[in-house]
Amino acid sequence: MKPQRRESHRSFVSYIDKSREYYAAHGYDKPYRWAAYDDVPLATPTKPLSESNVAVITTSFLTREDGGQPEEPGKRKIVYNSPVEGHPGRMFTDDLSWDKDATHTNDLGSFLPFDHLEALASEGIIGSLNHRFYGVPTDYSQRRTGIDAATIADWCREDNVDVVLLIPL
Repeated sequence: MKPQRRESHRSFVSYIDKSREYYAAHGYDKPYRWAAYDDVPLATPTKPLSESNVAVITTSFLTREDGGQPEEPGKRKIVYNSPVEGHPGRMFTDDLSWDKDATHTNDLGSFLPFDHLEALASEGIIGSLNHRFYGVPTDYSQRRTGIDAATIADWCREDNVDVVLLIPL
């Protein structure tokens, strides 16, 4: 027998309503506007994956040499690129939102799978792993996100990247 649902109450949390209430409670004059695009900047690949240069975009950040936060607290992180070869053994992820009780980010390969992608390249599944990867902050500004995306797109053109894997945390 199927359980009865109370039709007068939602069975889920409306993220849109909660976001609007949050911004209104913090004094924003305009309600939150969700990003909407008439033209989606995705394209069908023009060549086989086995001939494609594949790049990675992450929302994690390079740590300082002492293992600390990449920048001073409260200062906006910026979009960056870094060589895949000799990449650090860990990334700064402490400020990102993920379930820190149920999981961890100690296994770099789980969110920056360079070794796996290099193996796929050696097997001929992908053409190559790009020589550098890109990092972008999890900034909630649509304007800022557009600027950062344009910067990464320029770097991808410089590197002749054919396919990008976005791996957010």
